[in-house]
Amino acid sequence: MRVTDLQRCEIRPGRLVEWTLHPRVVEAASRLPDDARPPAYVQESHVRTARAVRRAGLFVPTWLGTAFDIPGRVDLDVLEGALRAWTLRHETLRSGLRWVGEEMRRFTLDADAVALHRAEVGDFPDAVALTRYLQDRFDHAADALTWPNFIFTAVVRDDGTSVYLAFDHTNVDAYSLQRIAAEIHELYAAGLEGRAVERTPVASYVDFCATERASADRIDDTHAIVARWREFIHRCDGRLPAFPLDLGLDPEAPLPRQKLMDEMLVDASDAAAFEAYCRPYGGSLSGVLAATALIVGEAGGQQVYRTVVPFHTRAHSQWADSVGWYVGGAPIEVPVARAPDFDGALAAVRTALRENRPLSRMPIARVLQLLGSDFRPTSPDLYSIVSFVDARGIPGAERWQDLKACALLRVSYGDQVCAWITRLHEGLQFASRYPDTGVAAKSMRLYVERLREIIVSVAREGVARSGSPARSVGTVISPRRFNSRQSASLFKE
Repeated sequence: MRVTDLQRCEIRPGRLVEWTLHPRVVEAASRLPDDARPPAYVQESHVRTARAVRRAGLFVPTWLGTAFDIPGRVDLDVLEGALRAWTLRHETLRSGLRWVGEEMRRFTLDADAVALHRAEVGDFPDAVALTRYLQDRFDHAADALTWPNFIFTAVVRDDGTSVYLAFDHTNVDAYSLQRIAAEIHELYAAGLEGRAVERTPVASYVDFCATERASADRIDDTHAIVARWREFIHRCDGRLPAFPLDLGLDPEAPLPRQKLMDEMLVDASDAAAFEAYCRPYGGSLSGVLAATALIVGEAGGQQVYRTVVPFHTRAHSQWADSVGWYVGGAPIEVPVARAPDFDGALAAVRTALRENRPLSRMPIARVLQLLGSDFRPTSPDLYSIVSFVDARGIPGAERWQDLKACALLRVSYGDQVCAWITRLHEGLQFASRYPDTGVAAKSMRLYVERLREIIVSVAREGVARSGSPARSVGTVISPRRFNSRQSASLFKE
């Protein structure tokens, strides 16, 4: 599923309808007793960060969303039934967090208490005005500091309907967003046909939060994982790693606005050849990190590339279909100075991932708490990331283009770089939000162009080695010859 924002997901005019939790449900939730299951550390950290930034005087929307089409004339009653059934399937959507003094506690609605309220907002003949309205509506309805913190909308036209759903990050991760279109299409089709959908109950993210937190609370500051993180942060000069290219930031200036970069890196053929080349070293994730290490080594002059790699924490199959924020991070270090070419960087990345991926199962927020480090942030992102996801195996992925399905980011403020590289059936897509400075724009363009160049070079080298005919593409750099002298010359622009 392509990662983008509202402005780039081809919103078309139509009649806007929205669904939120019914006011009587919200009122009833305010009287609920505490749920003994605590928030996940990642949820608590997210909400505390949002509150700190808000108290500093800045409203920073951070919601995530999904968009997809339903072809033909829509039956809104059936669509509403599908949305309610989908909501009931995922307990996190009827579970919220509230403050009791400085402590964060959970409350959870019973499934039979959930009801949606439908509102006919009106006709929007202008796509720009509709996009602006949706963004403002999502900013306030999917806010980290309120509950409920999600909203469902539909833009209705005679020839089809576009569905847009927005959630605070405490409820969803990228994998959750990518599953929604197929699930709701299935429920909607069943509703039109008057049949039930036979499915095994979905495991609850709320249960996962309690289990993960109980495990995290059993460790102390003498644990080996904490020691590994302590050493890593020490080598990062006492901070979590930022993006290792110049972003033109003034540390004394207010939190900058961000911009979005969204483009295809390579087509399906080159993506497949790149994956094949990198497979002995862990696949495309290793390849992307190896390429990034080479690029920042030459552009930034760094001897070691340090980053935190996001990994899903759906360690058991019971969580596979569950909506929630199942993400942890592992710190890795790639000694660029000892990896003068792509193959050397690949080997270094493979070693780093093998050694450090287990660390992602321990929530970073818990580790920082035990370290006693004051990482109380002024930015919604603790660190920069370069993420890779192969989305081709997700149900319905083969229809995403036809359904105009997108995963939505809210690009607002931040001083970090978050980059997502997604393997689609069509190829590799790159999306990133980054600080809106001239220097950052130049650095990000350089990074993307060099990343594309390395991926293409690796892909064509792999095709040549396998004996398959390679297409003529002009001059490319062999991955084995992408060394320090040649890559240095690439950055003299």
